[in-house]
Amino acid sequence: MKRTLLLIAVLALLAAACGDDGGGTTAAPSGDTTAAPSGDTTAAPSGDTTAAPAGDKPTITLIVNPWSASRLNVEVAKNIIESELGYPVEITEVNENDAMFTGMADGTLDAVLEIWPSGVTDAETAYFDDGSVVDMGELGAIGKIGWFVPSFVIDEHPDLATWEGYADPANAALFATAETGDQGRFLGTDPSYSQYDEQIIENLGLPFEVQFSGSEPATVAELDARFAANEPIVMYWWTPTAAVAKYDLVNVALPEYTEECGASAAAGDGGVDCDYPEDALFKAASAMLEEKAPDVFAFLQAFTITTDDQLEMLPSFEIDGDDPAAVAAEWVANHEDVWSAWLQ
Repeated sequence: MKRTLLLIAVLALLAAACGDDGGGTTAAPSGDTTAAPSGDTTAAPSGDTTAAPAGDKPTITLIVNPWSASRLNVEVAKNIIESELGYPVEITEVNENDAMFTGMADGTLDAVLEIWPSGVTDAETAYFDDGSVVDMGELGAIGKIGWFVPSFVIDEHPDLATWEGYADPANAALFATAETGDQGRFLGTDPSYSQYDEQIIENLGLPFEVQFSGSEPATVAELDARFAANEPIVMYWWTPTAAVAKYDLVNVALPEYTEECGASAAAGDGGVDCDYPEDALFKAASAMLEEKAPDVFAFLQAFTITTDDQLEMLPSFEIDGDDPAAVAAEWVANHEDVWSAWLQ
């Protein structure tokens, strides 16, 4: 009888075990109290409150170019794509060159969020024409590249507000360095940027020589030193940037931009002799992204960052040196009413 009761008890225990179909609660990995998203057994990284991307979703590769606003745009998009759409996002740094377009054309890169139209060449336009790269619409921010000087330069030499003042050798000497001799120094930035200053200087016959700082931070460091010493500097720069307000930069008036001059820039024939145009910045993506991740494709089409949005974030990153991901996360936390519409 005891053996019979024992057998019945064992069978009951086995039945209970077999009746558990996985519907019970599974504990998170040891040391991590963050629950994985519904339907996803991958736990979020320890200490990270962002939901972990679904394991069966492909990685989205976003291009960041070597300037501050590009980084912030991508960090905002990454934050939302990962937390709301559940895709892992990888950020790839690519200079503003053909590699960006070939990567999107072959699908190894998914999207870029800030293209300046004035820097797009005829060779790059061909990718849009053949359909391998898709124009994803305007970003929302308006950019302007040009020649910039601190306002004290124009206060002391009013004729330097326009390009004609730079034709005077006496004025050019104000910007001379040991490397440029009798010529003035025009400070370029990262050589990979789209810039036509050497052509402009040659075609306008100005006694200046272009020297490249090498990067955006190096340009700001040189600007900061000259500004502190109240020494003249003329340089390639752009808006929107926090530096324009911090150093009270003024855009020098160059000869008015024309379509003919713009065509020379796109063709690369060396004939640029005008100002940079005002640029309505736009986005682009691999044509393959729509099939790979249709919800991300739709999100990036709706993604909009305005000039004011960029200027809200840029000082923390450019001037204070805050982590760009943290700056973007703060913007996302404060603007759910804006980005929630991009998901619809």
